Amino acid sequence: MRIISWNVNGVRAIAKKNFFRDLNTIQADILCLQEIKANEQQVLETLEPLDEYYIYVNPAERPGYSGTAILTKTKPLGITTGINLPEHDTEGRVLCMETETFFLVNVYVPNSGAELKRLGYRQEWDLAFFHYLKNLEQTKPVIVCGDLNVAHKPVDLARPKDNYNKYAGYMQEEIDGMDRFTSGGLADTFRSLYPDAKDRYTWWSFRAGARSKNVGWRIDYFLVSESFLPQVKEAFILEKIEGSDHCPVGIEV
Repeated sequence: MRIISWNVNGVRAIAKKNFFRDLNTIQADILCLQEIKANEQQVLETLEPLDEYYIYVNPAERPGYSGTAILTKTKPLGITTGINLPEHDTEGRVLCMETETFFLVNVYVPNSGAELKRLGYRQEWDLAFFHYLKNLEQTKPVIVCGDLNVAHKPVDLARPKDNYNKYAGYMQEEIDGMDRFTSGGLADTFRSLYPDAKDRYTWWSFRAGARSKNVGWRIDYFLVSESFLPQVKEAFILEKIEGSDHCPVGIEV
């Protein structure tokens, strides 16, 4: 099974580019999208050509903002939205699909913001989301994928010294939240399989030609329950797929 995650930075915008051609290349059995920036009807209309998939959507209450979607060729046992906490469930950030052997959680983690105004909220979110995942894990293993909005280690961004404790995505509080996941039983699939990989990023600023220079950040992940890690046969980053400021990432299980 090939599972892909992609922050598309607006599903209607990316659909006007090479999105459908790229999906044909990617060949995903399950595709998790973040930052869809559309309501359910808009998503279904935009993705109408993809008739081989069941499509599920968790839009934000605020129009044109955030939101997640899952496209799957196999009908799930169940779909749930949010983490059952009203204070965290208005922005469409979590969409969970249950299969016979695992829960697949598609997540778009809040960004702390250019002026770090949401850093405190981000810390609350990280803790609540961790508890949500550990609760699911009591039933069966979890696969967590999406834009986690944090570069975990210095190797995960091109200029760690310039960014550490200065900018959203590489604040110590955010790193601590990621540490909670990885020390709490969730393995980073790409780093587990490729511990020494360098210059592998998933997001690039639109500014100053960052993508052409590969001045990027690895902030999109697949985390899995440690018990499930032996089932992960491959983890990959598809840097050559464009259309968004993020590229797709994926695993094969």
